[in-house]
Amino acid sequence: MKQATAASTTLKVGLVQQAVANNDKQLSWQRSAEQVTALAAQGCELVMLQELHSTLYFCQQENTDFFDLAEPIPGPATDFFADLAAKLNIVLITSLFEKRGSGLYHNTAVVFDRQLGMVGKYRKMHIPDDPAFYEKFYFTPGDLGFEPIQTSVGKLGVLVCWDQWYPEAARLMAMKGADMLFYPTAIGWDPNDTVEEQQRQHGAWQTIQRAHAVANSLPVIVANRTGFEASPVEGDAGIQFWGQSFIAGPQGEILAQASVDKEENLVVDIDLARTEKIKRIWPYFRDRRIDAYEDLTKRWRD
Repeated sequence: MKQATAASTTLKVGLVQQAVANNDKQLSWQRSAEQVTALAAQGCELVMLQELHSTLYFCQQENTDFFDLAEPIPGPATDFFADLAAKLNIVLITSLFEKRGSGLYHNTAVVFDRQLGMVGKYRKMHIPDDPAFYEKFYFTPGDLGFEPIQTSVGKLGVLVCWDQWYPEAARLMAMKGADMLFYPTAIGWDPNDTVEEQQRQHGAWQTIQRAHAVANSLPVIVANRTGFEASPVEGDAGIQFWGQSFIAGPQGEILAQASVDKEENLVVDIDLARTEKIKRIWPYFRDRRIDAYEDLTKRWRD
């Protein structure tokens, strides 16, 4: 398979949008591997899986038994996906429930680079706590900062789901030289919401991430899960994950978008030379008034 070089300006990127049926991790890994293999056969050199793709989205309930789903890093999951990336000669972005130590857990994206194995990880920094999304119960906020991961296809700014609402996270990745921004995601609707509210929520989600592309002149790649997952709590509505994974170019233009309710893969050729051209035409980093932004490190301007 062709490997991206300094002279190459085009990178074929793929993502996998899937539903998850149960907590059988071996089955989930195999199903994901089949789709990753299909994308590699189409020439993708970089592939991303959705957030917490190994299991059901367990955060609908606060239950200490679900900590048993966590994986050490390195461990069986990283062994499996490192072997897959090496076999296919690709860069692969995964999303795992990390057991860092006794009583200490993270929501962690892990990157594998061809035969190099695991080359970096990112621990989710912003942790939500909403009805059916009780992530603060499970995940300690990340402590690795906003550091792009160097790979054979470029520097990857990998963030996770709730991070996608924060322009500061995308900006810091871009300021450290990220070539692209990636968001493995698990977000959906409460089925009791009105159609109008569902449309507003999805519109906000896509708009904020397209804005990260615009503000930083970088492609943005978003892999979301699809399908309905019932709540383990009697009477709760469950979550209808809204799919609609997408890839946006450096001006926020939609290059590809998946459906709401189907498992499918997306493939896009990203022109990295065009990214450089856009940065020269729209020099946001040149014109930033860094001398006037000191209050951004405060919680609130009282």
